[in-house]
Amino acid sequence: MDERIGIRIPEVDVEARRRARERADALLMPSRALGRLLDLGEQVAGIAGFPTPDLSRKAVVVMAGDHGVTEEGVSAYPSDVTGQMVHGFAAGMAGINVLSRHAGIDVRVVDMGCRADLSALVASGAVIDMKVAPGTRNMRRQNAMSPEQAVLCVRRGAEVARRLADEGVAMIGTGDMGIGNTTPSAAIAVVATGRKARALTGRGTGIDDAGLSRKTRVIEQSISERAPSPRDALDILSKIGGFEIGGIAGLVLGAAERRLPVVIDGVISTAGAVLAWLLEPRVRDYLFAAHRSVEPAHEAMLALLGLRPILDLEMRLGEGTGCALAMPIIEAGAKVIREMATFAEAGVSGAT
Repeated sequence: MDERIGIRIPEVDVEARRRARERADALLMPSRALGRLLDLGEQVAGIAGFPTPDLSRKAVVVMAGDHGVTEEGVSAYPSDVTGQMVHGFAAGMAGINVLSRHAGIDVRVVDMGCRADLSALVASGAVIDMKVAPGTRNMRRQNAMSPEQAVLCVRRGAEVARRLADEGVAMIGTGDMGIGNTTPSAAIAVVATGRKARALTGRGTGIDDAGLSRKTRVIEQSISERAPSPRDALDILSKIGGFEIGGIAGLVLGAAERRLPVVIDGVISTAGAVLAWLLEPRVRDYLFAAHRSVEPAHEAMLALLGLRPILDLEMRLGEGTGCALAMPIIEAGAKVIREMATFAEAGVSGAT
């Protein structure tokens, strides 16, 4: 545990997972015929601490923040779009809203560091106010945030998870919104994995070849000049991170603290999960990778965490859209173990 954050994560319950596997092995089907679905259900059992948890209450948390590095021309869209998209989330118009409605998942939007004035949305209850500051500084020119701000955004992310747990939410998905945020996410991947920026920098919002070259240089120069420590999550976050990325790290830690499974989305969410893992390695056992993004940094960070994605749909939207698709699959794994009959319960002869 990193004492600067002060979040203690319990070990997963090995006995609960064993009992879930014992039941899964006795279910009314050929041995392990549902493959990874059973593995997912058994992992959830270990997280929850009992073999048959109910995951019907689910939420995707969209952490939003702006980035000073957009001044370097790393995105195809202006930074104003961050606040405009938050209004779209609040109105139920975005991709995450459609997919979450389809799956029966709540969407919570959190202002971690938007430049836009979102006070009306906060007053209406459509947005949770955890704003640390109105956007990070330009990491190419100076540290993205202060060390104190880095700690604060992680703590505030954890507080969101605790609130959801208190409301009875049983599974949390991570989402993001922040123009320019694939740049700090790729930079985090470079520092954490030790790989080259040119191998991990992707096109994000759809930049052209010249934009990709510029983005790669910005990442290389930022890392060279800021020199973040590869094993110190808060140093990485303060020098080359983002408020919503730190919020995601805190969300992951806070959910694990309350023994909730955490489903991580694409490259931005996974950058936050990597920071959470650096702060508390035990968090790895609570994580599910929703999908494999087309962003190259995503696969590198999934490999670092040792996570196998559930889906591979060539997505790169973010917002938590991969979570909205994968969370019902994870819930299905838990439901099979809880609701499907065993051979004995059904009065059917088992294999000899």
